[in-house]
Amino acid sequence: MKAAGFGFGAAFGFVITAAGLNNYDVIHRMLLLQELEVYLIMASAVAVAAPLLWVLEHWHFKTALGGPLIIERGPVRRDNVLGAAVFGAGWALAGACPGPAIGMAVAGSVPALAVMGGLMTGVLARDRVAGQIQPPEHAKMPLEAAQATAAGGASA
Repeated sequence: MKAAGFGFGAAFGFVITAAGLNNYDVIHRMLLLQELEVYLIMASAVAVAAPLLWVLEHWHFKTALGGPLIIERGPVRRDNVLGAAVFGAGWALAGACPGPAIGMAVAGSVPALAVMGGLMTGVLARDRVAGQIQPPEHAKMPLEAAQATAAGGASA
């Protein structure tokens, strides 16, 4: 399983790098609305992923670990907006989001190491804050109950 994850991650990194998304100037021009190709890449990802997730959910697809595929839907909350603003500010300052930042670091970009440090700091801060937030109900259930709930059955 770890080898497959590594393989998919390496392939994703190659695609990001091949598309130029690990280049600060490309991201900077995108944020200035001077280069729209990055937005088209994002739109194509949503156009592929959204219907695929819908199909997998309706076919009661099992995840790689054998659990149900549960796609949470809910209202946009204040913490979602705040998190998006912090993420966007970091993206604008660094010229990279997490995937391209890793690609930049692997390609030997020294500034990418600072970006990676910022990412790790953000993850640690998020984990500290997340301890104060209640997890969704299905995250508290035993696996069997979550599977029954996802299949439309009664939960334990």
